[in-house]
Amino acid sequence: MGDYRIIEVKRSVFEDNNRDADRLRAQLKGEGTFLVNLMSSPGAGKTTTLKRTIAALRDEVRIGVMEADIDGEVDAAAIARAGAKAVQIHTGGMCHLDADMTRQGLGALGSADFDLVVLENVGNLVCPAEFDTGAWRNVMLLSVPEGDDKPLKYPLMFKNCQAVLVNKCDTLSVFDDFDCDRVKARIHARNPECAVFFVSAKTGEGFDAWLEWLRDEMKQFKTGEMEAPKHYDA
Repeated sequence: MGDYRIIEVKRSVFEDNNRDADRLRAQLKGEGTFLVNLMSSPGAGKTTTLKRTIAALRDEVRIGVMEADIDGEVDAAAIARAGAKAVQIHTGGMCHLDADMTRQGLGALGSADFDLVVLENVGNLVCPAEFDTGAWRNVMLLSVPEGDDKPLKYPLMFKNCQAVLVNKCDTLSVFDDFDCDRVKARIHARNPECAVFFVSAKTGEGFDAWLEWLRDEMKQFKTGEMEAPKHYDA
């Protein structure tokens, strides 16, 4: 046998990040800061969804937002105009955030000053699903124009989320090949416990149910009833 070693780099990277994510969750629990990791493909409507969510909750809870992008400040500026403090995280070409990058963003934001912090992750259905950010809940947006087959093509994204918002439901009459029952069944085939909401961030359709879920999750977090999510299944 030759004199060489085999190093499982991928496994090591994920294991180190998982430990870091656990430490970050413990820190956030001590601060009383509920962190939500919001993921989607580019253009699915994360920022518009956040703006409507902020408008509904800003008189109830202190909200901060971390905007993660490869470059640009467009989303952070939009969130600031919506009335929430925001920081922009430039990833330097990386297609996701990990726990350490999230910690840096929280430090710049001042996470202890907020009841709810939302991380708007880089628009991507692959890499963000692999790296635990230390969030207490993972939420994914799927827009109607993307098609109802995405749970089949990107299973990890749906497996690692506690809620999926099917956005742009105001376009269902145009994209009439999108089947709401079919996409819900496909999501639940990947993740039977995932909450699914059909919404339109543009019109507000379906937002009451989404906001009720989010309020209930925040309540469980505050009372200590919430269990930490499982590490990402990569």
